[in-house]
Amino acid sequence: MNQTGINSRQSEIEKAALEVLQTLRNAGHDAFWVGGCVRDKLLNLPIQEIDIATSASPQTVMRLLPKTIAVGAHFGVVVAMVGDIKIEVATFRSDGAYLDNRHPSEVHFSDVRQDAMRRDFTINALFWDPISGRLLDFVKGREDLQKGILRCIGKAEDRFGEDALRLLRAVRFSIRFNFPIEDETWRAMLSCSSLIKRISAERVRDELIRIFTEENRGKALEMLENSRILKEILPEVQALKGVPQPEEFHPEGDCFEHTKLSLDALRSPSAALAFGCLLHDIGKPPTFTKAERIRFDGHTKIGALMADAICRRLCFSNDEREKITDLVARHMHFLSVKDMRISTLRRFLSHPNIEEDLELHRADCLASHGGLENYEFCRDKLEEFRAEQKEIIPPPLVTGEDLIAAGYKPGPLFKEILNRIQEAQLEGEIKNRADALALSAKEFPLPEVKRQ
Repeated sequence: MNQTGINSRQSEIEKAALEVLQTLRNAGHDAFWVGGCVRDKLLNLPIQEIDIATSASPQTVMRLLPKTIAVGAHFGVVVAMVGDIKIEVATFRSDGAYLDNRHPSEVHFSDVRQDAMRRDFTINALFWDPISGRLLDFVKGREDLQKGILRCIGKAEDRFGEDALRLLRAVRFSIRFNFPIEDETWRAMLSCSSLIKRISAERVRDELIRIFTEENRGKALEMLENSRILKEILPEVQALKGVPQPEEFHPEGDCFEHTKLSLDALRSPSAALAFGCLLHDIGKPPTFTKAERIRFDGHTKIGALMADAICRRLCFSNDEREKITDLVARHMHFLSVKDMRISTLRRFLSHPNIEEDLELHRADCLASHGGLENYEFCRDKLEEFRAEQKEIIPPPLVTGEDLIAAGYKPGPLFKEILNRIQEAQLEGEIKNRADALALSAKEFPLPEVKRQ
């Protein structure tokens, strides 16, 4: 979406949120925009969604607004639909004890001040009245925005103890806004880091996706390691720390430093590409040997198996897991692209995820020796192949039915014949169906008895 489209969408979201807020106000209830939308507005950043906090009960919200979804009425949360725009409306509340480090055991509907005090970070606890322009700030959130620091509300250890997912959110917000984490908050992150293991894998995965698909991914990885969170959720990545690499190929340093630089070199990665990059060298620690030189024999095969296990642990979808594992398994193949036969190269470049393979290879090179010769070679060959024909792998010249018609019986030999014909086609040895059948007759002759 271009900038004009982004601005138009933001205007639609603000108009919808103002309509919801005005409806609540007209019925005599307090209502404010709250949280990230207020923070981003004060930072002059685009607003992608707007949440509203109100004195109205969930039942009242659902009665006043024409179309709502009770996504968490027990916690005071209702989603209001205005066209295709979702506005989350939450009743002012205070929370009871958090027994699972994630959810309060009970909630009590309260007032706006108590609602502010239950939130995570000061910069996310600002309330704004878009009608009068009044800002409510009970926790010095605006001051922290101006100073550019991230600070928990109240006692930091209590905030992380209530909801351990805030450990990852702290990293994400610190990186996104380039705000250093305030000292007490940082010390609490260190002492509470093990609590992250009590959070569901799906929640951890989603937060990690947000972290590694935004900018400053390398710095985020370093912060996860320094805060002791990384060893709790991704010990396989933690193990990269201190693993040396051959200086002639990796002047940047150890495997961990290389991974940080690779992440930063990515351009607008998808979740699969970001994780493929994060995990591309996790097979190096278990395969590290040093004799005449440092070697990591078989690290891609081992790494792919480890990546598969990690993706299962984090509950990635099968499709995402396969993409990530494949990125890890294939990332070293680019070393030999200039030596590949044309047929092999065509097959390699026809992979459905070749663009993400190429982007990982580009980032991998920029994070080490810096040479992009093989990357540019592949890009040129892709352009060349695509100029020749629409598909890198052209339609087959013959099928199994053609082989049956030629006298061959279905069986394991079929695959061997068809693969050889495709190879000859890709190498330019044959051009048409007649050539293909002639090749099969020459290299896979039928016994005389079967011709009669």
